[in-house]
Amino acid sequence: MSKIQLGIAPIAWTNDDMPDLGKENTFEQCVSEMALAGFTGCEVGGRYPRDTAVLQKALDLRGMRIASAWFSSFLLTQPYEQVEKDFIAHCSFLKKMGAKFCNVAEQGNSVQGKLDVPVFAGKPENTAEQWKLLTEGLDKLGKVAADMEMTMTYHHHMGTGVQTEAEIDRLMENTNPDYVWLLYDTGHLVCSGEDYMGILKKYMSRIRHIHLKDIRMDIRNRVKAENMSFLDGVRAGMFTVPGDGDVDFAPIFDYVNKSDYDGWYIVEAEQDPAKANPLEYAIKARKYIREKAQL
Repeated sequence: MSKIQLGIAPIAWTNDDMPDLGKENTFEQCVSEMALAGFTGCEVGGRYPRDTAVLQKALDLRGMRIASAWFSSFLLTQPYEQVEKDFIAHCSFLKKMGAKFCNVAEQGNSVQGKLDVPVFAGKPENTAEQWKLLTEGLDKLGKVAADMEMTMTYHHHMGTGVQTEAEIDRLMENTNPDYVWLLYDTGHLVCSGEDYMGILKKYMSRIRHIHLKDIRMDIRNRVKAENMSFLDGVRAGMFTVPGDGDVDFAPIFDYVNKSDYDGWYIVEAEQDPAKANPLEYAIKARKYIREKAQL
């Protein structure tokens, strides 16, 4: 498993979508505790310094590096030229930090950030025209990334038009495999009710980034039954770190280990840090991955 690198997302310490969650946690505390828990990489959070020299020094002191970062695309609601301009700036920052991956999720019609829209019942469905805009736009962004020697992965996500297996299939079938890769997120697939092992096996050759997110199914079922929003689900504790929820990661680790995958595993679990101490849960995740993935 030495070909796979292990990182963690800062969202357990500070939540960019709900800034009150973790508002007391500083950037320095976040990356220090990541390193203390045994991680060597991370994704970028809203509180990270944008001065690359300042950020690099802080990471070097802790033996950490940037793996990737989320990019919100608005291909369905903004002119492509604006999206590309923002994307280039985003990728330029990542490249300066030594990262090789950029994770894109379409937000033009997403409900994931809307507190008053149920994440299941309110899920958007792309029209044929929207699918065309999305896939053609992603092909162009993916080529831009490739020209910058970056890899663009698409992050399927709850509350968006690319959430289900059928939607992932349509995205993969209608995008250029040389430019558009898949970010495989365990928690979002299980939350949505998809065949997470089937999707892993189907698209292993196009998966270039993996998020390890666990889920508490009793809370997930309550979120669905009570028409709660995605953010309310996060606050209620729907997600957690690997080894603390209901996802069996052993077959995932086994299958990925037998493949040619040489990217990152990123632990990601949106939780309220007041309820789930970020360092405690990061240590729990690291121990579980060491035991189950031999990494």
